[in-house]
Amino acid sequence: MSATADLDARGLLCPLPVIRLARLARELPAGSSLLVLADDPAAESDIPAWARMRGHEVSLERRGGHTAYTVVLG
Repeated sequence: MSATADLDARGLLCPLPVIRLARLARELPAGSSLLVLADDPAAESDIPAWARMRGHEVSLERRGGHTAYTVVLG
């Protein structure tokens, strides 16, 4: 069974959302799913780029004033 985790990075500016995501991801096994909420416009390119470089899958959904990213660890 895969683990799941949530990270609320709303209100944090670049590079903090990615730094906190990376820190959390190190603690979880492959197959884990992370839900990240962020409102920094830079996160929209930073989080997918970070995920691609590390072999993770990522999808995003815009939700009004913030974006929700689902990251599945590879």
